[in-house]
Amino acid sequence: MTVNIVNVNEVIDKAKFTPFHFNIVFWCLLIILFDGYDLAINGVALPLLMQEWSLSAVQAGMLASTALAGMMFGAMLFGTLADKIGRKKVIMICVLLFSGFTFAGGFASNPTEFGVLRFLAGLGIGGVMPNLVALTSEYAPARLRATLVTTMFSGYAVGGVMAALFGAWFTPNFGWEIMFFIAGVPLLLLPVIWKFLPESLTFLVKAQKHENARHIMQRLNDQLNLSEQSQLILSEVKVTEPAFVSSLFKQGRAGSTLLFWLAFFMCLLTLYALGSWLPKLMMAAGYSLGNSLMFLLAMNIGAVIGTVGGGILADKFHLKPVIITLCLSGAVALSLLGFNSPQPVIYLLVAVAGAAAIGGQILLYSYVAQYYPLTVRSTGIGWASAVGRSGAIVGPILIGMLLGMELPHQINFMAVGLPIVIVAIAVALIVRKDRVVDAHPVAEAKLKAVKA
Repeated sequence: MTVNIVNVNEVIDKAKFTPFHFNIVFWCLLIILFDGYDLAINGVALPLLMQEWSLSAVQAGMLASTALAGMMFGAMLFGTLADKIGRKKVIMICVLLFSGFTFAGGFASNPTEFGVLRFLAGLGIGGVMPNLVALTSEYAPARLRATLVTTMFSGYAVGGVMAALFGAWFTPNFGWEIMFFIAGVPLLLLPVIWKFLPESLTFLVKAQKHENARHIMQRLNDQLNLSEQSQLILSEVKVTEPAFVSSLFKQGRAGSTLLFWLAFFMCLLTLYALGSWLPKLMMAAGYSLGNSLMFLLAMNIGAVIGTVGGGILADKFHLKPVIITLCLSGAVALSLLGFNSPQPVIYLLVAVAGAAAIGGQILLYSYVAQYYPLTVRSTGIGWASAVGRSGAIVGPILIGMLLGMELPHQINFMAVGLPIVIVAIAVALIVRKDRVVDAHPVAEAKLKAVKA
C-alpha cells in the first residue's frame, strides 16, 4: 500500500497567506501589544511615583527594574518549558501572570508592594514574548516570515503608543493607577485566545497528536489530501535534539549564540533605558511632562514604522544588513538629541531612535527565530531574551545614576546610544552555519520504501 507522507515544514514554507495566518498574527499581536504597553507605563508612572513616594532617580530606576528582573527569569523558564509542553499552554499561563499582576500593581501602596507585584508580572511578560515569536515564525510562509513576525511584533510599539496617549489623557484626573488597571484587559480575553490560537505544529507532530496536526494542516492548505494513514514528518534531522541550553552551543552555533546574547543585552539596555526614562530625560533637557510624553509617543510611532518597514526590507535583502543599518542610524539620532534643534527635528530624531531600539530588537527576535532549529527555537529565543533582560535591568538603573550625577544631557543621550553601536558590531560578526536539512530517519526509510 502506498503511504502518503507529508512534510510539515514544506507545506508551511510554500503555503499561501490565508485567514488562518491572519488569525495567528492578530492574536499574537494583541498579546504583544500589552507587553509593549507594560514597558511604556514605566515611563509614564515613574515621574509620578517619584513625587508621590519621594523617590530618588536611582531608587526609581531600581523600582523600574523589578519587572525586568522577573522578565529575565520568565524568559529562561517559559522559553524552555514551551518546547516541552507546547507553546499555547505556556502563552496562556504567561498572559494570566502578566495581566493579573500588572492589574494588581495599581493597588500598591508603597514601593515594596509595587516592586514585588512588578516582578511577578515580569515573569509572564518575559515568558510570553519568545513563544509568540516562535509560534508566528513557525507558521509563516518562508517568503513572508520576517514580514509577518515583525508585523506581529509591531504590536509591541503600538502598546507604547497606547500607553503614551493614555498617560496624557487619563493620569491628570485618575493618577498613575489607571495605567495599571487598563493592563488587566487581557484577562477577559483568555477564553477567546484559547479557542482561536493554534498549538505549535512541530510540538503536535513530536507529541504524536496527528489528528490535531492534520486538522491544522488542512486549514493551512485545503488542497492537501490527508487521511488517517497520512504520515506527517518534520524536515529537520534534529527532531530528537533535546530542548536544553547546551543544544544552543552545538553544531557550530556557540559563537553566534554568544553574539546573539551580547546583541540582546545591549539592545534591551537601550530599549528599556529609553522606555523607562525618556520623559524624564526630556524633562531634564528643559521640556514639560506633557511634551515629554509626546516624545514617548513619537518614539513608539517610529518603532512601528521601523519594525514593519524593517521586516519588509529583511524579506527582500536579509535581516543582518537591516538590523545593522537601523542600529547605526539610531546611535546617530540619540547623539544628536543632546544638542539644541527645532522641535520637529527633535521629534524626528526620537522616532529614529525608537525605530532603532525597538525595531532593531524586534528584528533580532526574528533573526534568532530563523537561526535555530525548530526543536530548540523557543529555548534559543528564551535564553537570548533572558540574557537581554539582564541588560534591561541595568538600563533603567544606569540612566537613573546618570540623572542623579546631573551630567550634561548630551552625555546622557550619548550613553544611551553607545550600546546599540555594539549591537551593530555583534550582528555583523554573526555567521550562520548551514543547517543539515533532511527528513527524519524513520520517515526517510518510508520514503525510500514508497519509491521502491
